[in-house]
Amino acid sequence: MPTWDKLASFNRDYAKLGDDERAAFNKAIRKFVEDLRAGGAFRASLRVKKMTDAGEIWEMTWANDGRATFEYGDEVAPGERHIIWRRIGTHTIFTNP
Repeated sequence: MPTWDKLASFNRDYAKLGDDERAAFNKAIRKFVEDLRAGGAFRASLRVKKMTDAGEIWEMTWANDGRATFEYGDEVAPGERHIIWRRIGTHTIFTNP
């Protein structure tokens, strides 16, 4: 099972989401975790990709205008990917991912 942490910026952003947005994100996370468990080839609907000009930050789509950014951290559990969630919201998060 992948491990994860959240930055304070992610927690602040998440608190601003509505119930429907949280449900959509949680649904996408279940798919994200399934794909990580299967080897990390993410399904096309999540549109996981490395951000341009943002170092090691990645983005994921969880709704029509719903985005989340993350980075891979050092392994916490042997053999498992560690995800650090950075931001969540609309495309506006890309100004400071």
